[in-house]
Amino acid sequence: MKKYIIYAAILGVGLLLGWVLFGGKSMQETEHAHDPEISETQMWTCSMHPQIMQPEPGDCPICGMDLIPAEAGSEGLSADQFKLTENAMALANIQTTVVGNAAGEEHGINLSGKIAENESENAVQVSFVSGRIEKLNISFTGEAVKKGQLLATVYSPELYAAQQELLTAFSLKESQPDLYQAVRNKLKLWKLSDSQINNIETTGKVKENLPVYATVSGVVTQKLINEGDYIKQGQPLLKIANLGTVWANFDVYENQISRFKKGQPIEVTAKAYPGKVFHGKVDFVDPVLNANTRTVSLRVVLKNTDGEFKPGMFVQAEIKGGNAHHENMLTIPATAVMWTGERSVVYLKASQTASVFEMREVILGNRLGETFEILEGLNAGDEIVTNGTFTVDAAAQLQGKKSMMNHPKEMKMESEEQETNRLTVSKDFQSQLKSVYHQYIVLKDALVAGDTETASKASQNLEKSLMKVDMKLLKENEAHMRWMSQLKAIENNTASILNSSNIEAQRQYFKGLSDALISAVQSFGINEKVFLEFCPMANDNNGAYWLSKEDKILNPYFGDAMLTCGEVKQNIE
Repeated sequence: MKKYIIYAAILGVGLLLGWVLFGGKSMQETEHAHDPEISETQMWTCSMHPQIMQPEPGDCPICGMDLIPAEAGSEGLSADQFKLTENAMALANIQTTVVGNAAGEEHGINLSGKIAENESENAVQVSFVSGRIEKLNISFTGEAVKKGQLLATVYSPELYAAQQELLTAFSLKESQPDLYQAVRNKLKLWKLSDSQINNIETTGKVKENLPVYATVSGVVTQKLINEGDYIKQGQPLLKIANLGTVWANFDVYENQISRFKKGQPIEVTAKAYPGKVFHGKVDFVDPVLNANTRTVSLRVVLKNTDGEFKPGMFVQAEIKGGNAHHENMLTIPATAVMWTGERSVVYLKASQTASVFEMREVILGNRLGETFEILEGLNAGDEIVTNGTFTVDAAAQLQGKKSMMNHPKEMKMESEEQETNRLTVSKDFQSQLKSVYHQYIVLKDALVAGDTETASKASQNLEKSLMKVDMKLLKENEAHMRWMSQLKAIENNTASILNSSNIEAQRQYFKGLSDALISAVQSFGINEKVFLEFCPMANDNNGAYWLSKEDKILNPYFGDAMLTCGEVKQNIE
């Protein structure tokens, strides 16, 4: 019996030791094996609308596409960073560029300006006697005249009396030569020629009307009198401009002044003559700075023998070698920059091994060709997005990250947001920009309807509205620079829509037009509520924005094919 008791005790101790050594661990392993089932819940999303999250598979409530399994959240990312899948990168054709300095690169400085009359070649035709316009030979403004051409005839009682005085003095020529000569000189001051005076003396007849001849050749730019008007001596009759040469006036910003000097070569282009380059030199740099716009006027004299340049025409200029003395200057492609309110932003690729991005604010310098100087915000070697920036920004917005329209200092009431984001401009400029916006809406509606002809007409009217926008109303340097950048994109895409006869091509250019006008409306406001709308499937699934007067989705990129695809992204008050 003692033997069995000892065996039982040994067995009991063994079982107890086995439970202590292995039983707890097995239970822990069992419990741990169940953790994933408890904590992991598979969510489903839409590839086109990532904001859709559902606990089970099905159809997207926006576009009807099949939902796909959502990926688990990214590890190790900061609050402002977000990640894109390789598939999304390929579909959106997102491209990046490494920031470098501009040493050894040949950039130019781009300027925008207008053609004006050459003031040194202008003349004012005046009346040399008092009287009445009996006949006016100039019918309209813009009429060409030549030197010596008869412009008008004037009836002058003073001239009539002076001719009578001449005949009396002529009869006393031998006895009073000084009196005779004084009367002749008086008539010469009234621009009567020697032959006219001699004819009066020979015939003894007094002329009632005085002919007025052009003293210069040119084009009549202003008629100051009409037939039958009474005029005084010295009164202006006509303004005549010689357009054989014209001035091209450009505004140069304060931080660019040191880069210009008289005699510097310059290339001028005009939208009216695509592909044609006109060469000239800087003729004058205004010594006085405009305190309102913080600019100085730069002038170029251009030959205009063929009459290609018209006063008031918009022109662009490029000065070569404008950055020769900035060896360590950082530059980035212009396509990388996005504007909103008072900020210029780019998207930085934060990882060399993964598609991780974050928004970065930058301070821009001068525009040099297709690049911008970077004064602050980036360092040499940084990698930034240069193609697909709007798609990356849309992804940041959908993931609730810092973006162009979703920024910490903008998380305020809407009224405060407007004050923070917008530049202060005059109501006149806002009204002119509103006219451009209204023509844009007509164009948008035409693309919704798929009407190519109406879209072309609308783009033509939009161009006319753009020409009426007065840049001199922008008194701040930043506002002026912002608008000039937006204006170029609006003009180029509008012209492309006008010249396209295919609805798909017009819709493609409409995206570029929309991007630029959205930036303008957000920057300056138009005193009207505007809806910013977005379709993720437009632009080859890269996404595209547009502006609308209503929150109802009518898609201009697809028309009837996908009329209601999209959503309202922002209300611009």
